[in-house]
Order: sequence, then C-alpha cells, then structure tokens
Amino acid sequence: MDNNHKRLYRQLDDTTKQKISQSLRGRTKSATHAQSISTGLKNYWKQVPDKPQNNETKNEENE
Repeated sequence: MDNNHKRLYRQLDDTTKQKISQSLRGRTKSATHAQSISTGLKNYWKQVPDKPQNNETKNEENE
C-alpha cells in the first residue's frame, strides 16, 4: 500500500465527506483566493481517474 496520502479515485465514503464538511464550516476566503482554489482543483481533478467498474477490474486481472 502506498503511503503518499493521495487519492486513487474520486469517490469517498459519505462519513468521510461529512467529516470534511464539518471541519471546513465557517471559514471565509477572499474572491481572488476562492478563484485560485477553484482553478487549482479543476486542474487536479482532471488528473484523477474514476474508479473502474467491477467487470473492468476482473478483465484487467485476467490479462
């Protein structure tokens, strides 16, 4: 298992999403900061693949 703490897939558990949401509540940012964050995240998520479906995973294991 790789310990670099990067996401492998886009999907997260609902409990993890709730924890992240609660920890970020009440924070404010300037308009330019929010735009910079938006641009950076758009570029980041372009590089993270979707999680493969079960049948795609099985096909890759058989090859």
